[in-house]
Amino acid sequence: MGAEPDFVLEIDCLGSCLYVRGVDADGTALPVLMRGAGLAYAAAVRQALAEVGYDDLPRDGAFVLSVIAPPGVPLGTVIERLGISKQAAGALVDKLADRNYLRRVADPWDRRQHRVRLTARGADAAAVIRGAVEQIDAKLVARVGEEYLAHTLATLTTLIADA
Repeated sequence: MGAEPDFVLEIDCLGSCLYVRGVDADGTALPVLMRGAGLAYAAAVRQALAEVGYDDLPRDGAFVLSVIAPPGVPLGTVIERLGISKQAAGALVDKLADRNYLRRVADPWDRRQHRVRLTARGADAAAVIRGAVEQIDAKLVARVGEEYLAHTLATLTTLIADA
C-alpha cells in the first residue's frame, strides 16, 4: 500500500475522495492555488479593461484577444486553446466580432479555413490586457523574486505540456 496523500479533498459525489499531492505550506492543494491565481489575473484584467471603457467583453473574451494578438491566428487554434466546444467558441467569436474587437478573414492558403484578426479596438484592448498581466507579474517579482517566478512558469509549462 502506498504512502498517505499529502492532502485529501473530500467530494460528496458518489462518496469518493480526490487525493492531491501538491500542497503549499498551509496545506492548500496546487489546483486550488492555480484557480485562485487565475481569478486574481482575471480580476486585474477586467478592472483594467473597465477603466478604459472595455467593459463589454464577454466571459473568456480577454483570453481570446490575448491568443489572437499575434496576427492572423487560425480560428481552430483559438478554439483549441479555449478548451470549449466549437459551437461555444464560434458564438464567442461572433460576440467579439459584433462588438468590434475582432473580424474573421478567409485564410489566403485554404478557403475552407478562417482566421481571426484584431480590429483597432481589439488591439487596444489586447494591449490593456497585456499591461495588466505585466503589472501582476512585476508585483510577483517584487514579492518573491525573478527566480521563483521563473520556476513557477517552468513548472506550469511542464504541467500543461504533459497533460
